[in-house]
Amino acid sequence: MDEWIDEGVIPATKAAVQRSGGGSGASEGRSGKRSRGPRVDVPDLSGSVGKTRGQRLEGRVEEAARAFAAQRYLDAQRLLRPIAQEVPRSPEVRELYGLTLYRLGKWKAAAAQLEAFVDLTGGSVEQHPVLADCYRAMGQHPKVDALWRELRDASPSADLVTEGRIVAAGSLADRGELSAAVQMLSKGFKLPARHSDYHLARAYALADLYERSGDVPQARQLFSRLESLSPGYSDVPQRLSALG
Repeated sequence: MDEWIDEGVIPATKAAVQRSGGGSGASEGRSGKRSRGPRVDVPDLSGSVGKTRGQRLEGRVEEAARAFAAQRYLDAQRLLRPIAQEVPRSPEVRELYGLTLYRLGKWKAAAAQLEAFVDLTGGSVEQHPVLADCYRAMGQHPKVDALWRELRDASPSADLVTEGRIVAAGSLADRGELSAAVQMLSKGFKLPARHSDYHLARAYALADLYERSGDVPQARQLFSRLESLSPGYSDVPQRLSALG
């Protein structure tokens, strides 16, 4: 497993995995891993390897997608590794394989697959938060900054941009720039009563940064609001108890 450089906390965003049907969708709290899974439309591989072989590989991709959704990442890796080698120009395969490697903590290998996905799709930003988190894990913060700028400028959806913002703020915090990290998440943000999952994820990350920067009253206030709006979210009850 690649070394994980983690001086900060980035909560996983539940909405991403719920959209894809991958995983349980539960927040991972302090894990730092993003949850964005692919919407797997099994690719047509017959053009690359012929009809018979293509159908066989397509069945394995489908099996790998089921393994990923069930969080059986080693099984998904076993299925996808040879397929990615045999049909390297399938963006669907490279995406799913990259996300599987990411879930296994293989940051460098995951980044390579997700970079290939970006290239093969003509610049898709769909997995930029995960790709950025790989680079964050390896301490390659300039790449995190670049990916965040691309995602922010593309502005594909509120939840996806929020995921990227959380990773970018975590990268700043890793570099000791806690004030800038807080500013990135707090500017123009209030946790609404009618919230989506990405609102909760941003609030959790911000509350954590408040605590780390020594602003315990703000951290307590935001964690309390999280608990009132979404009881039991991540490890919020434990965080509140620790804050006293």
